[in-house]
Amino acid sequence: MFTLCYSLIRSVSKLSSSPRLIVQAYRGPRYPTYFQRSTSTDTVTPPVDRTTRSNVQLSDYVRKDGIRNILFCRKPNDEQVAGAFEMAVKYIQRQFGGTTLFVESSSKIPPGVEPYNPDALNKPEIDLIITLGGDGTILHANSMFNTGPVPPVLSFSMGTLGFLLPFHIGSLPTALQNTFSGTATVLERMRLACTFQDAAGKFLLKGAKGRLLVMNEVALHRGGSPHLTRIDSFVDDEHLTEAVSDGLIVSTPTGSTAYSLSSGGPIVHPSVEALIMTPICPRSLSFRPLVLPASSEIRLTVNKGSRAHAEVSADGQSVMNLFPGESVRISTSRYPMPCINRSSPACAPDADNEDGVPSGADQDNWVRDINNLLLFNVSFKSSAIVFGKEAA
Repeated sequence: MFTLCYSLIRSVSKLSSSPRLIVQAYRGPRYPTYFQRSTSTDTVTPPVDRTTRSNVQLSDYVRKDGIRNILFCRKPNDEQVAGAFEMAVKYIQRQFGGTTLFVESSSKIPPGVEPYNPDALNKPEIDLIITLGGDGTILHANSMFNTGPVPPVLSFSMGTLGFLLPFHIGSLPTALQNTFSGTATVLERMRLACTFQDAAGKFLLKGAKGRLLVMNEVALHRGGSPHLTRIDSFVDDEHLTEAVSDGLIVSTPTGSTAYSLSSGGPIVHPSVEALIMTPICPRSLSFRPLVLPASSEIRLTVNKGSRAHAEVSADGQSVMNLFPGESVRISTSRYPMPCINRSSPACAPDADNEDGVPSGADQDNWVRDINNLLLFNVSFKSSAIVFGKEAA
């Protein structure tokens, strides 16, 4: 008995001295904050506490002279959106003088609004984005700033439901008043930085160092090919697995309720900093979704033995095809998507808990959203209960 205990003690002692088992304290993400890398660091004040990512003050994003340039992103070919756009323009011109309004070039632009070209070299610096439409309109706004920082986004729903639509168009006056007065808060939604390389390490995308910033997800899938794709996945340059499947999805917490969820991925709160890897119809039944630290870098390489190329899509838009040997590197972008919250904890200091942290009621009603939009965990027995109202 003594010999057995002595052997166990020596074994544990050898293991504890192994350098592979040294545990280091977590020091936060490896990437700098948005404000440390922003090109306009001289005009913003970095926030002191980065733990309250869901309640960052809007004033941290706004220039000292206030909001001057506003860009409208609107759903095209929609009469209701067109009417709301004209109403919003007139209200801002009447209530907030000194602002310059921009909109993407289109056939009809109201008086006092200037066209905006995101590809122009001398484009103006935008202080605020106002979106009119659905979740897709916000994704489109992200695509206009998919190589660097993005201004705060104030999104309005035109009657449709969506996870990214905190305000109804009817609340536009109140939302704008809170925004211009500085009492609004911002939820910093993570974005993914994606770089595409060939087998020799050469960038496949031109401009911005071959980088693309994604808000929801990037997916490698077989596209129109009848064959399964073979994708080697690496986490921090350590080989994880060879995925034989219809494809792989890497999403943000914001994108966890989109394509990833349809493929069996988990629902992750947007304030959580994480990367979600979800397989699409894998051949192996033991291949399950993974939630990885936001500080990780994921590399997906099309296996040289793959019978098919992999089609790349980002936020639902086709990007390119990757052929055997080519890869995409995915990491957390230093530039999040700042979305203005529906609630304003700055106006309700009593809502904080004992530690001074905003209470759950101020987390932009995410729990209510998953219940109303996804009917989360609604059983067959309670299927008649919708939005808290029991059917007669």
